[in-house]
Amino acid sequence: MTARDSRLHAFRPDLADARLQGEVTAERFVSGRPARITAAVADVRKAPLPDAGLNTQLLYGDEVVVFDDTEGFAWLQAGRDGYVGYVSAGDLAPRGAEPTHVVTALRTFIYPGPDMKFPRSGQLSIGSQVAVTGFAETRGTRYGLLASGEALVTQHLAPLDTEAEDFVSVAERLIDTPYLWGGSSAFGIDCSGLVQLSMRMTGRNVLRDSDMQEASLGSPVDAGADFSRLRRGDLVFWKGHVAIMTDAENMIHANGHTMTVAREGLRDAVDRIGYLYGGPTSFRRP
Repeated sequence: MTARDSRLHAFRPDLADARLQGEVTAERFVSGRPARITAAVADVRKAPLPDAGLNTQLLYGDEVVVFDDTEGFAWLQAGRDGYVGYVSAGDLAPRGAEPTHVVTALRTFIYPGPDMKFPRSGQLSIGSQVAVTGFAETRGTRYGLLASGEALVTQHLAPLDTEAEDFVSVAERLIDTPYLWGGSSAFGIDCSGLVQLSMRMTGRNVLRDSDMQEASLGSPVDAGADFSRLRRGDLVFWKGHVAIMTDAENMIHANGHTMTVAREGLRDAVDRIGYLYGGPTSFRRP
């Protein structure tokens, strides 16, 4: 996924999109209204319209700063990666209680109370953050309770500071997730969203778009004429695309060819992608 027009990386001024300079001044940023995402997945759009293009997504519990409200949308900046865009005002609430746990299951249900037999009241993606206020057990299953009285299975949660050891393993768990342009969750994801979400679960916040990741992640790798110098965890970049090496020969990526997160041999991908987009532009080791 390539860069969009609606972004501002305040914590990396050298990478800020020049087209947004002057739109978000330091004074407005400082005086923005803190808020938190309360939708399972909040679409970040390039304009305050329900049919405007999707730039990225935010997850339940993500912190944002709201600069302006217009026509049922909030113009905001994501705290995690600095992305700017329009989110439906109904997907936000005042910042409130700090999260205590992170969702570690790919997807999990929210129940109106601590009982899996209750009809679900919602669902969350891996990477979502919740504020657990207490615990309860029903028929041997333990639940984390939210301030609303709703409940999640604790087996699908971990304390907020829990970090996965290997971001590639996280990405591999997302195999067969549907491809979604701008998607950032286990309900639908794109290539750079897969990199960002996988690394997020290891405690590493990275930029959102593939060109930004190519410019900022790790260090360049000389892959060799036959790609023999690559190893697990290396990133392969094309113009507008990124993949993660799972070993010296194979990679995983969210792609429009299979419309899923899928495994593919690197050489097969280079041959398949080349006639449309050219060869890889770089290899990096994060």
